[in-house]
Amino acid sequence: MIAIIIIAVLVVLLILIFVGVNNSMIGARNRCDEAWSGIDVQLKRRHDLVPNLVETVKGYATHERETFQKVTEARADAMKAQGPAQAGAAEGRLSAVLGDLRAIAENYPELRATENFQQLSRNLSELEDEIQASRRIYNSNVQTYNTKIQVFPNSMVAGRRNFEAKEFFEITDAADREPVQVSFN
Repeated sequence: MIAIIIIAVLVVLLILIFVGVNNSMIGARNRCDEAWSGIDVQLKRRHDLVPNLVETVKGYATHERETFQKVTEARADAMKAQGPAQAGAAEGRLSAVLGDLRAIAENYPELRATENFQQLSRNLSELEDEIQASRRIYNSNVQTYNTKIQVFPNSMVAGRRNFEAKEFFEITDAADREPVQVSFN
């Protein structure tokens, strides 16, 4: 009788451990998804800001059509990107062409002096900071989640419940690892 009670207690204990581990991994995965959603919101705001910036610069630098086309294409690619790896690569390209746009704007002091352009520049700079902060939060959550599903005994539960490692959100081009600096002085 005591053996049956001990076995029943062990079974209940194992079930409780399984449920607890499973629930903690679900919570970690949901925090990753929530953090990715935060990045997605910031990237959408960035994508919405880019056309306004392009149109403002276009008014002063009409002969720079190739750069404007590159910005438009990079924005479109960034909007289509799926997942952290694709988004990182696409956003890196967008950052690079925005740097080209910034270089063009530096050649037009009257453009840099307009209130609209100054406001767009400030907004872009603030968005870049918010994207960086969101990326740090997301990558921290991914690191926690990936560690959680890889350590024993969690790895046993993760394998049975199909918990898969998440990708970090990284900029893939080494040239794009530099922060986007918007300075029109």
